Amino acid sequence: MKKFAIIVAGGKGLRMGGEVPKQFIPVKGIPVLMRTMEAFRRYDSQMELILVLPRLQQEYWKDLCREYQFDIPHRIADGGETRFHSVKNGLSLIEDAQGWVAVHDGVRPFVAQEVISSCFEQVKESGAVIPVVGVVETVRQLLEEGGSKTVSRDQYRLVQTPQVFELNLLRRAYGQPYVTQFTDDASVVEALGHQVCLVEGNRENIKLTTPFDLKVAEALIEE
Repeated sequence: MKKFAIIVAGGKGLRMGGEVPKQFIPVKGIPVLMRTMEAFRRYDSQMELILVLPRLQQEYWKDLCREYQFDIPHRIADGGETRFHSVKNGLSLIEDAQGWVAVHDGVRPFVAQEVISSCFEQVKESGAVIPVVGVVETVRQLLEEGGSKTVSRDQYRLVQTPQVFELNLLRRAYGQPYVTQFTDDASVVEALGHQVCLVEGNRENIKLTTPFDLKVAEALIEE
């Protein structure tokens, strides 16, 4: 069946502190978003890519594509009020009846090829897959009555993207009314009662959110 990737890049990037949204910031000469899309192109050159961008940023993106001679084929969907609505808009561009679809943060350019492959292989069995990594620092839980306590980090995982699903399962999930508890695609699918499978992510697959993250990104590229 056909593979799709919805690349969500609707953030304003306010925590970066500059006027340029974080997904467009060049890292070692190439905008973050282009590096992200190249990762999926390397995995499968036949995969259909759908980029979700705020309407006001779309012309700027097209200008960047011309400037950097970026010619990876993709379609553009309008960003929505929330991530939920952005993904839903991206899904609406997929007309195929069947397939597998990945949803990925546009500012995660360092997802490993092995992680993308693992997600797409596992989704054939489970229908819903997300990559996770272990928690390496001590975790404390804030208590309602005040104070806090240490909890076992072995019971927790940090969630990454791409989150990969059987296409019609994700369509049904995004047919639900939006609620604030929908923080990622897995939470939307779980609201249908469908279990989500976990696979091992890669530690380098960080979400570039702050100026410090950009410094980490530059170091990763230099390696």
